[in-house]
Amino acid sequence: MKHLLSPSILTANFANLQTDIEMLNQSEGDWIHVDVMDGVFVPNISFGFAVIKAIKQYAQKPLDVHLMIVDPDRYLEEFKNAGADGITVHYEACTHLNRTVNKIKELGCRAGVAINPHTPVALLDDIIEDLDLVLIMSVNPGFGAQKFIDNTYKKIADLKKLSQLRNPKVYIEIDGGVDDSNAAKLVNAGANVLVAGNAVFSAANPIDAISLLKHIV
Repeated sequence: MKHLLSPSILTANFANLQTDIEMLNQSEGDWIHVDVMDGVFVPNISFGFAVIKAIKQYAQKPLDVHLMIVDPDRYLEEFKNAGADGITVHYEACTHLNRTVNKIKELGCRAGVAINPHTPVALLDDIIEDLDLVLIMSVNPGFGAQKFIDNTYKKIADLKKLSQLRNPKVYIEIDGGVDDSNAAKLVNAGANVLVAGNAVFSAANPIDAISLLKHIV
């Protein structure tokens, strides 16, 4: 399967978000990655429901919503109503992960689970068959433009082995420090969704940067 690209609007121009969303609509990006941070699970604070609803008004690509928040169960329905097409929660933030994943699916959204750099893939063994997507954090969550963690490649290989045995259709998504220096290696290791923020929005021509990452392999 050709890998997908999910440009992250965390590094977009918040003062002119409509323009950046319309640019993504015209690009070869497949999804729009929306990082939601609560200032508790991670030190930063980002988008709320009102901003996601505004993004949805203009977005012509599915919204790939990544919840870096504590107790996400409280808000799953609100994120769906705000416009989320996929909802990814963190393994580390969920007390009853199976229940959370099932609720996301009941809402009609793609169900994903994210793991932090220190969280081993093996902890997903009992949930992998229920997932549509696993997001491997390749930086510590909370801020954009961080340095990529090289141990990510091993985690992709571990997840690829697990998914081939138990759920071959699961998306393997990588988020953090993705750019043209590592995108090909990530895809060759087994990733099939790449999140890119700084590599897109700091580029002189973001549409060209998206195209490069989309066709880099």
